[in-house]
Amino acid sequence: MLDTPNQQKTQLSELGEFALIDRLTSSIKLINESSLTGAGDDSAIIDHGDHETLISKDLLVEGVHFDLAYVPLKHLGYKSVVVNISDIYAMNGIPTQILVGLAVSSRFPVEALDEIYEGMLLACKRYGVDLIGGDTTSSKSGLMLSITAVGHVEKGKAVKRSGAKPTDLLIVSGDLGSAYLGLQVLEREKAAFKSNPNLQPELQGHEYVLERQLKPEARKDIADLLKELNVIPSSMIDISDGLSSEIMHLCKSSNLGCTIYEDKIPMDPQMMHLSEEFGINPITAVLNGGEDYELLFTVSIDDYDKIKHNPSLTPIGHVTESKAIQLITNGGQAVELEAQGWTSFK
Repeated sequence: MLDTPNQQKTQLSELGEFALIDRLTSSIKLINESSLTGAGDDSAIIDHGDHETLISKDLLVEGVHFDLAYVPLKHLGYKSVVVNISDIYAMNGIPTQILVGLAVSSRFPVEALDEIYEGMLLACKRYGVDLIGGDTTSSKSGLMLSITAVGHVEKGKAVKRSGAKPTDLLIVSGDLGSAYLGLQVLEREKAAFKSNPNLQPELQGHEYVLERQLKPEARKDIADLLKELNVIPSSMIDISDGLSSEIMHLCKSSNLGCTIYEDKIPMDPQMMHLSEEFGINPITAVLNGGEDYELLFTVSIDDYDKIKHNPSLTPIGHVTESKAIQLITNGGQAVELEAQGWTSFK
């Protein structure tokens, strides 16, 4: 263990991921005029004169973010790109390039890496993104993928987490919680295989939730949809760590609170059926599950009529001047939200 003389030791699990990020970035001072924003949003914003460049980075580590017992390598490559460019879309931008960092142990043959790159290139083709380089090295602890995503946005048109205003509506795209139930199905089948390798996995009928977990898609369509509806979001974030965590990020960045309603949150019927099968409250999967890669954003309450009938967008609550962040349950109870989504150090 690393020793820090004459200082009290704080365990990473004590602090948690979000508090750790705050601690490590609190003393950063941007010194270049072109650095418009740094840590604290989905992407950094760099001023390039007539436009702004967006840069985001994400790390996927074997045994932490994925399990190769049930994640196909091609799917892993595809997902590694999607989860990164989702951050660019969450800034109202367009992704254009990625850089790939790959650390791999000697247990992987070259053909395995071919599969990973096949998946990455498939995602690049789908989203119009170029893979422009990176770095490869050895690893003593398995497989690690680090993707840097680069994109652009019209000058002054980037949507940050910090722009929400009191009475704004909270909107989500798509449905939530399905990726988490897909993970539960995969973990169940892994456990069944361990106990009896002759058993065939029971995956039929679960295609939707499995695809949401293994091959998610970034919401590249939402920016165009909002333009078509003449709606300008005031703040935005992608839903990677669970709805509760992302709501808290938006509220903290905007220095406001919010109220959301359980009966307004969109959930897929297959996800709800599986939740019952696993004995999981569906709202728990939504709030804490993560990996949906849908977009959460705020809009003026005056725009409600423009979006209320759109099947891709669902108002789930509103922003408040009070700092309270709460869920109104189906039973009418007000429950304070906590960031219990994905945390790396637990």
